[in-house]
Amino acid sequence: MSAREMPSYYEVTAGARAPAEPLQGEAEAEVCVVGAGFAGLATALGLLERGQRDVLVLEAERVGHGASGRNGGFVFGGYSLDCADLLAQLGPERARATYALTRRAVGLIRQRIRQHAIACDAVEGGALLANWFDDESLLLRQQRLMADHFGVQWSLIRKPELAAHVRSDRYFGALLEPDAFHFHPLKYALGLARVLQQGGARLHEASPVRAIRREGAGFTVHTAQGRVRARELVVAGGGYLRGLVPDIERAMLPIATYVMVTEPLGALQRELVPSRAAIYDTRFAFDYYRALADTRLLWGGRIAVRDRRPQDIAAFLKRDMLRVYPQLADAKVAFAWSGLMSYARHKMPQIGRLRSGPAAGAWYALSFGGHGVAPTTVAGEALAAALAEGAPLPEGFAPYGLPRTWGPLGLAAAQASYSWAEARDWWRAR
Repeated sequence: MSAREMPSYYEVTAGARAPAEPLQGEAEAEVCVVGAGFAGLATALGLLERGQRDVLVLEAERVGHGASGRNGGFVFGGYSLDCADLLAQLGPERARATYALTRRAVGLIRQRIRQHAIACDAVEGGALLANWFDDESLLLRQQRLMADHFGVQWSLIRKPELAAHVRSDRYFGALLEPDAFHFHPLKYALGLARVLQQGGARLHEASPVRAIRREGAGFTVHTAQGRVRARELVVAGGGYLRGLVPDIERAMLPIATYVMVTEPLGALQRELVPSRAAIYDTRFAFDYYRALADTRLLWGGRIAVRDRRPQDIAAFLKRDMLRVYPQLADAKVAFAWSGLMSYARHKMPQIGRLRSGPAAGAWYALSFGGHGVAPTTVAGEALAAALAEGAPLPEGFAPYGLPRTWGPLGLAAAQASYSWAEARDWWRAR
């Protein structure tokens, strides 16, 4: 394991797990799913729940290796695309229906955790949107938008009452989204994998897909040591897809994001963060963090087009943390890691079916843009319903196809846009 792949807090605390054997030799399946992250696992489980049990899942590394096992663990509604933009682009009815899919997904995730006894450290406390700027109108506009157009009631917390949730002079009030919660994402992914295997689905780790071929009425999927023939194919590899399906990959940017976890802070953690909520702020380039049960603080933020060393991640994320909580100057960083999320130009998930090219007929789900815990479940349900029941995909995703990102040029543009947003946030805060 390289210095850039040091184990995360999630990996260290996920507990022992027996690896799923790599695929060897020939196999057949009704549905083959490429990728054992949240989208692939949700699709496979959605199929099992609809009576389709001849499902085979291939994972190049281990379950939850990518963004699904490395994220902040926030479970809440919405997409990477801002709700105001979603409204402007889709209109009132379609925007409300498309957002509602994520609200139902949050409920489905809760249901699966309860139904299958998935021990994933779930914490009910909502999500707190803390205002970085001394301008209450930002919160009031967002609160009104969510209530009027999306049917969601977020509670306004003015600065005098904010200390019951966070104790930082950095913030000027907040909105509380009560239906949200947070959890250990890798434990949840492993729980889904367990449910799949117990339900009869086949799961193979360490089985990187080398090639996909459309053959007759189905597909042949070649791995390092085996081959799968399947009637239907789902590609859900996210930011870790490489050289497999060009039509999909050139429409997605692999963007790195960063997370750290402090050492145990003891009573100081509860003093600074008495809230059980997951917390993020109103900047475009926002911090996100949450208190962990062992009195650590998990802190994430920043995006970039390249990976970074754990010690570098720890240094710049700690600087970000100290802008909010200078009292933690002596706290040590125990874990720091990065991961690749897939991102589309339009900032919406890409969920659909290829109509042409070498993999014509394959289904895909990717580009959840760092806001994927609920939307990946939306994608899994949509694809499972399409495959098992012939249901149409939700119409809200139709405008968001596979526009090209232009590779290195797209990555440079994404980095420049983010840097500009950081500068704009800094100037506004001044």
